[in-house]
Amino acid sequence: MKKIALFVLLFLSYYSFAQIRGSVVDSHGNPMAFVNIYVQDTYISTTTNEQGKYDLNVKNPGKYIILFQYLGYKTEKKVIDAEKFPQIVDVVLVEEEVKLNEVVIDPKVNPANEMIRNAIANRKINANKTARYNADFYSKGIFRVKNLPKNILGQKLDLFDDVIDSTRSGILYLSETVSKISFQKPDKMKETIVASKVSGNDNGFSFNNAASANFDFYENTVEFNEKAISPIADNAFNYYKYKFEGSFTDENNQLINKIKVTPKRANEPVMEGHIYLVDDSWAIYAIDLTITGVQMQTPALNTLTLKQNFSYNNRNKIWIKNTQTIDFEAGILTLKMNGRFTYVFSNFEFPEKFEKKTFGAEVLKFEENANKKEDAFWNTIRPVPLTTEETNDYLKKDALQTKKKSKVYLDSIDAKKNKFRFMSPISGYTYSNTFKKWTFNYDGPLLNTSFNTVQGWNTSVGFSYGTNDEDKRTYSRISTRLSYGFAEDKFRATASYIRKFNNNDNSTLYINGGSLVSQFNGNNPISKNVNTISSLLFVNNFMKLYEKNYATISFGKEVINGVNMNASIEYAERKPLWNTTEQRWIKSEDDYTSNHPLLPFDFETPAIEKHNLVKASLSAQIKFGQEYWTRPDGKFNLGNNKYPILFFAYEKGFAANNKNYEFDFVSARVSHNLSIGNKGEMQMNLKGGKFFNGDNISFVDYKHFNGNQTHIANGGSYLNVFNNLPYYSMSTNDSYFETHIEHNDKGYIMNKIPLLNKLQSQLVLGFHNLAIPNQKPYQEFTIGLDNLGFGKLRLFRFDYVRSYQNGYQGDAIVFGLKFLNLIE
Repeated sequence: MKKIALFVLLFLSYYSFAQIRGSVVDSHGNPMAFVNIYVQDTYISTTTNEQGKYDLNVKNPGKYIILFQYLGYKTEKKVIDAEKFPQIVDVVLVEEEVKLNEVVIDPKVNPANEMIRNAIANRKINANKTARYNADFYSKGIFRVKNLPKNILGQKLDLFDDVIDSTRSGILYLSETVSKISFQKPDKMKETIVASKVSGNDNGFSFNNAASANFDFYENTVEFNEKAISPIADNAFNYYKYKFEGSFTDENNQLINKIKVTPKRANEPVMEGHIYLVDDSWAIYAIDLTITGVQMQTPALNTLTLKQNFSYNNRNKIWIKNTQTIDFEAGILTLKMNGRFTYVFSNFEFPEKFEKKTFGAEVLKFEENANKKEDAFWNTIRPVPLTTEETNDYLKKDALQTKKKSKVYLDSIDAKKNKFRFMSPISGYTYSNTFKKWTFNYDGPLLNTSFNTVQGWNTSVGFSYGTNDEDKRTYSRISTRLSYGFAEDKFRATASYIRKFNNNDNSTLYINGGSLVSQFNGNNPISKNVNTISSLLFVNNFMKLYEKNYATISFGKEVINGVNMNASIEYAERKPLWNTTEQRWIKSEDDYTSNHPLLPFDFETPAIEKHNLVKASLSAQIKFGQEYWTRPDGKFNLGNNKYPILFFAYEKGFAANNKNYEFDFVSARVSHNLSIGNKGEMQMNLKGGKFFNGDNISFVDYKHFNGNQTHIANGGSYLNVFNNLPYYSMSTNDSYFETHIEHNDKGYIMNKIPLLNKLQSQLVLGFHNLAIPNQKPYQEFTIGLDNLGFGKLRLFRFDYVRSYQNGYQGDAIVFGLKFLNLIE
């Protein structure tokens, strides 16, 4: 009975929505992928899949004129009298004869340049014709792996063994999305996901969306991670050379010009290929351009090829993009991947204006049960048929999904992963019960062992137990960490609990406490690994520590869109600590400094007196213009670089054993990343604060600034550090103001300098200023090169720093190692 019902459902689905379908081949019988197919003078369109097959969805029986368009081939026109559906229409396309003009051309004049100038002059006119529209949108994304290695850097790659073939090749990811969109230039988008499908995950949501497919060559730049220069940008002649390769007449008897686009400098954010322009109107007819990973400053990417086709409507005289594909190849080390995104835009409407509330902070939402659509639904709405490979992937992974959800299967996978190995006691160990959604983790001492002059060699191990609900994207975790300092011969322990309640406002509770050794600057400006090397090899024990016995509880959530608040309260007992070891790895007459941040040669005076204090704080972060997606599993906030981010905080110290330690403190911060087109990115971070009643507070509660005396940057942000400032030389219990500004040229300058352009580097200029009462302002000027490395591994940055305070203070070379923050 179930089989009969399924058959009837499938039968009705095919006829409830009319379809014209078929295949397209060339004159040799080879299937043709990405053929642009549309009903003449309408916005009903589709494209062929990789096997040359297509589905064209039309609403009613009747007469249709269908156009089959492919670059380099003559457009085929078919008149279909569709009385019943489906109609099978197979097409053979023959190559187009692209002709050069027979008029004698002055060899000193490049005709392509004049065509590009005309396109630039008409760019805004053509762009404004499609400045507002509603449309239906379909996207399909597929990622493949080829010859996947069994191991990378000693780590097994067995996660995909069930879905790849014997050559370790196959589809890793396949998803589809159908949505309705409203768009207004330059960047207002409203998208409603009607259907979403992820192979092998019946509860998954595809991340394919229309905003990520908005590549508009009428703009001066096109966003490919970096802002690539459009071939018809105002300044395009600074970046490209052009060659006219001929012209042909389309089905509307309009002359189409084929122009070869070649970069002048290969490493800049530019593309290579062809642009097709309509004569007289100089609208875009088609795009076929390739950009490399070097040009995008995305080393793992080899190439990305973007193709766009436009259709013309004689009724409103508008050329509009109706199909688009992105093909990419990527690889790093021995891992190789490729994939394709296919996009179809159809059923356009061009309103004169939108209602005021059309566009808001919510830029994407999912209809109810969008990820629960049956195959029958997809068969009626999918404009691009699945290939045999894609169909088999859905069938295979859907069958595996039931198996993968079973307790027997999950336990068998866990059994492999849960094996206790020879190195587990020192490297760590994880035991998971995936079926019951819990994990136990042991964090071994291998990466948690370091040296400082207070504890000597010290090590720690951690234990945690956590549960995770992937469907709701919530989790909870309880953990503890045990540490031991060998030179001071002392154990310490901490414990914590964290619970994320939901993924809509990210309500999260943190509880932690115990005993630990802490830097006076809670931002930990010197890492444990760097301090270990600095101390043992150079006798520079920059890390200054105190003991903290504490209990903290905090809670944070997004109160309204774009406004996050956090409240916390902490009780702490603070104790001074002293050096306990003189160990070093080199012979040196130098001595370690004391553990007093301000008195480096005083080994008797404690840095602080033992005391107790309760601190309460309330903070808020405001992101203006924050946009977001709404999905059944939560709210996903998007960045918005149009506006700065504001941060405000109030902190109060009270209930101290000595009233002198009590204080009030207010602070604020403004940060902003400003894109300057293809000329790079300007970043700034401005911070200020003021203590009240803070004349005699503990040095622990001073405002400390992130200095650096090691000449090593840990790879994090440079907008929160002074790279030549002694760590505690300007700590204050009064007021302060910090300025951090950097400009990264993203290769704009470096790519134009002979020889240096071979480095594929980015020029970084910086200015840093710190002002506190009763001292001259401290300033740093920096110049550096980022994105340095070898091949696809770009892990280094070098900076020259020159500092001033009431005159010249000094200079330094700072080495940025981007991987350090990953192993701390």
